Amino acid sequence: MLNNLFSPLPAATAQEHFDELLTRPGLCIERIVSHGQASPAGFWYDQPNGEWVLLLTGSAGLRLEHESCERVLQPGDFLEIPARCRHRVEWTDSARVTVWLAVHFGDS
Repeated sequence: MLNNLFSPLPAATAQEHFDELLTRPGLCIERIVSHGQASPAGFWYDQPNGEWVLLLTGSAGLRLEHESCERVLQPGDFLEIPARCRHRVEWTDSARVTVWLAVHFGDS
């Protein structure tokens, strides 16, 4: 069980690292650690539940399908992504670790 969001951080790998911090009916809180990853070309997340994300370290470009430009996230930036809102991670910082806190909520 994690006691600190920043320690220990997993080493860089080809895939993002996901840690579930808390799960309850209709709720999942997770830490996501990225080292330069992005969504695969042409891939869009389309989740049945809402998601609230907070960028803790690093930086990232997040794109919502209905918007013409990506949103550049810096530490402290947060965003609610409604259920079924197609979105993708365009990029994450390749020079420093990017740590996200994601809260998934809903009935599914």
